[in-house]
Amino acid sequence: MPKGYWIANVEVRDAAVYDQYRAANAKPFADYGAKFLVRGAPADVREGTSKPRIVVIEFPSLADAVACYESDAYQAAKDIRATVSDGTLLIIEGYAP
Repeated sequence: MPKGYWIANVEVRDAAVYDQYRAANAKPFADYGAKFLVRGAPADVREGTSKPRIVVIEFPSLADAVACYESDAYQAAKDIRATVSDGTLLIIEGYAP
């Protein structure tokens, strides 16, 4: 079964409040088997434009990735993030040849 991924490209305006979001998302991420592959490292943008923060999270399946996002616990965390950041979040199924 292919894995599921969150790919986020975010600009954070208040790091202290964003840390509260990270604390709040820890439980739903653990509950749904999330594994960080990329977490905020600087990006070398070669084409196009990007926000400063890139995050890639792997889940055991696309269903887990979607369920995590839709969970009450993650939605509460997202409400914190939304006050201090702008960006995009994609949920996508991984490639399985």
